[in-house]
Amino acid sequence: MDIYREEILDHFKNPRNFGEIKKTDVKVKETNASCGDIMEVGLDIKRDRLNKMRFKGEGCAVSMAGGSMLTEMVKDKKLKEIKKMTDEEMIKRLGIKISVTRRKCAILGLVALKKAIEKYEKEK
Repeated sequence: MDIYREEILDHFKNPRNFGEIKKTDVKVKETNASCGDIMEVGLDIKRDRLNKMRFKGEGCAVSMAGGSMLTEMVKDKKLKEIKKMTDEEMIKRLGIKISVTRRKCAILGLVALKKAIEKYEKEK
């Protein structure tokens, strides 16, 4: 099955930006009940730009690799750019065919990231 393509496995086994930021501007936890994935994202924001994103949690290879890839995709991007990102962009970045049942796994990080930005902007 091509779902466990090399890059997915690499990001799953060696996730980039995994862990916590010591001083975050905002933190959000998101779950995917259909697969049991849990992801918490922490953001460091400077002048409406994402300075740093870290994530932690546990879940399937698709959700954890997606979270890892996402942290690389959004580094130094403006918040308004990130808010415009689509689920399809995230799925395309994964580079594998995503079934309907795995879609929530693939976009979990993006959902959490957008919620974190929304929370940050409300509290600001």
